[in-house]
Amino acid sequence: MREFWIVFKHAFLSKAKAKSFYITTAIMVAAIFLFANFSKIIDTVQTITGGDETENRLYVVDESGELVGKLQAQLEVVGSDLKVEQAEDAEQVLMEKVTSEEIDAFLTVSVDEQNTIQATYTTMGLLDFSMPQRIQEALQSIQTEMKAEQLSLTGEQVQTLFTPIQFEQKNVSPSAKSEEELNQARVLVYVLMFVIYFSVIMYSSMIAMDVATEKSSRVMEILISSVSPVKHMFAKVLGIGSLGIVQIVIYGIAGFIALRTSATEVPGGVSDFFSLSDINGMTLAYAAIFFLLGYFLYATLAALLGSLVSRTEDVQQMIMPMTLLIVAAFLIAATGLGNPEIGYLKYASYFPFFAPLVMFLRVGMLDLPMWEPLLSIAIMVATIFLLGWFGARVYRGGVLMYGPSRSLKDLKKAIQLGKE
Repeated sequence: MREFWIVFKHAFLSKAKAKSFYITTAIMVAAIFLFANFSKIIDTVQTITGGDETENRLYVVDESGELVGKLQAQLEVVGSDLKVEQAEDAEQVLMEKVTSEEIDAFLTVSVDEQNTIQATYTTMGLLDFSMPQRIQEALQSIQTEMKAEQLSLTGEQVQTLFTPIQFEQKNVSPSAKSEEELNQARVLVYVLMFVIYFSVIMYSSMIAMDVATEKSSRVMEILISSVSPVKHMFAKVLGIGSLGIVQIVIYGIAGFIALRTSATEVPGGVSDFFSLSDINGMTLAYAAIFFLLGYFLYATLAALLGSLVSRTEDVQQMIMPMTLLIVAAFLIAATGLGNPEIGYLKYASYFPFFAPLVMFLRVGMLDLPMWEPLLSIAIMVATIFLLGWFGARVYRGGVLMYGPSRSLKDLKKAIQLGKE
């Protein structure tokens, strides 16, 4: 076991001491804090640089002369800071100002013979959607008041016209969660799916590249004279895996601190969206389990494939099938974020290479019977042992193979060389 721990320590420390590790970790931590405080940063920049007052001002061409004041009052009711101002210029002049970008937009309103508001919002902004929608909603409220006054309806009578029905959705499926629980679970599952996906790809590729680098530099010949190829493979898998766990823990701590320090009293903000108060402990436990199993599954496969190439340039080509598997798993799981009860997700969650993401999606968003995730975990564990046994046979001969790689055709040659 001494040789095993020496290789394990070398695999861990060689990557942990690399500048790329520190730079990557620092960038990711900075990105986490930046995202958590994004709204504060935007507000600070606007305070320092000063906002353009024309962005919060709407010029209105009101032929009736009665709608400008009502529109301003209605916008204030809904909490909008938009300032409505009666335009002194003609519509053609305002059109020229919009075209020359002197102003962002203007509104033309009038009332026809049927006492119906006619409005035209003119702008140069291709993505200007929210502002027209707010103005339209405000004008619709004014229209309702005008029609109610025309029909001699009181305010209470108008309210009764818009009384919502009592509608309740009852799901009798044994695996269903409430809509609130489903929305909370969806956010957590989405974030953790990305963590599992990128971690498995990154660290598995790191293992394959590390094995290929040692082979191309002929260091492998010295290593296997002191330690068996099997011990070398699993020590490298565990060493880089441990480094990955440390890095993810750092990201988790940084994320927790960032969300706590950026918490505001404004409801509905980022802190509420990623609130940790309602997180299901079992979901986090399953995330850790499926991350570890997914890592060992793909890392063993990556070490196997990395042992077949003699040049680092061939690594990406060799591990392409493995990369396509994890990409397919993520795409299948992503389709279930809207409806986790889709039929094919159940079958995909028992396929070992899809299970880390697909079964985690199902167990995070549905109330599944215990035997389903346990069966998926058992299948993955069995696959890891089988892949480890087969991978050890390939690795034993693969690390001694040199020359151009012929992709997966080298598997048979590696097994035969390992027997010798």
